[in-house]
Amino acid sequence: MADADQAFVESVVKSLVDKPEAVEVKRSVDERGVLLELKVDQADMGKVIGKQGQTARSIRTLLRVVGAKNNAIVNLKIIEPEGRVNPKEAQEQETPPAPETEVAEKDAKSSLEEELGV
Repeated sequence: MADADQAFVESVVKSLVDKPEAVEVKRSVDERGVLLELKVDQADMGKVIGKQGQTARSIRTLLRVVGAKNNAIVNLKIIEPEGRVNPKEAQEQETPPAPETEVAEKDAKSSLEEELGV
C-alpha cells in the first residue's frame, strides 16, 4: 500500500480544484493507522469540502475502501489555510443582538416586577 492512499487522494483532489499545484498531501503512520493531511489553496477549500461536507465525506469513504483493501485504517484531515475566516463565525461576531430581543427582555422583566409588586 506504500503511498497508494496518498497518490489516490492527490489524484482525486487535483482533479477537483482550480490550483492543482497547491495541493499537498502529507502521510504519517502511527498505532492508530495512516493519517493523510491535505492542504489546498484557500480558494479551493469549498470545492474540496463540498456542500454540507459531501465531497469530503465521499473522499473519506473511498479512502476507507483503499485502506480495507490493504488492511489499514486511513484517515483524512483537511488542514484549514492560515488566515482563513470561517464565514459563519465571522457573521456571528459581526451581528449584534436584535433590538426587539432587548425590548422583549425589558417587557418580561417589568411584567414580572408588577406581578411581584416590586
